[in-house]
Amino acid sequence: MNEKAKRALDILIEGNKNFVNGKSEAQNRDVKALVANRHGQSPIACIVTCSDSRVVPEFIFDKGIGDLFVVRGAGAVIGPNILESVEYAVDHLKVPLVVVMSHDDCGVMKAAKSSYPEEPSVFKLLIKSVYEIIDNKTKCYNELARDYTLVKKRKLLKRSEILRKAYANGKLEIVRAYFKFDTGEIVILDE
Repeated sequence: MNEKAKRALDILIEGNKNFVNGKSEAQNRDVKALVANRHGQSPIACIVTCSDSRVVPEFIFDKGIGDLFVVRGAGAVIGPNILESVEYAVDHLKVPLVVVMSHDDCGVMKAAKSSYPEEPSVFKLLIKSVYEIIDNKTKCYNELARDYTLVKKRKLLKRSEILRKAYANGKLEIVRAYFKFDTGEIVILDE
């Protein structure tokens, strides 16, 4: 892992420890911070995660305005808008680290697990994107959410020349993570 990405990941892990222990140290969560960042941003990482209202990366990693470039969508399914947002973070903002994060109790994973293998009647793009990793042995939708982070990481690299080049040149690391609701802890799934 390149030094910038390692440093960013260490900062995120330390921030998560603050969150878990209820000891926030984030300094830039007010209008003064917003004004200071009004002409640009220099986030340390891009977080690709679900739009679930319980998953708030700035709180989970104890960060504030301008610290994280957060890309959210239901199930964090990698569609064109998600992909191009991550490309923007890497290409224009030069973030060295992308964290692909899933979480406990994800509604998209539940829906996919409960309707598999039938054709979904609603949310077809979201649910069918998860089908590719479900089989009859898949028992838990939380297990499915953890496994799906690998699919998302691979899709980012497969679908984006910008991300592939940055990754191949050692300028980008993509890390998989899982957010546990019972503890508030982030578990890094690949190091």
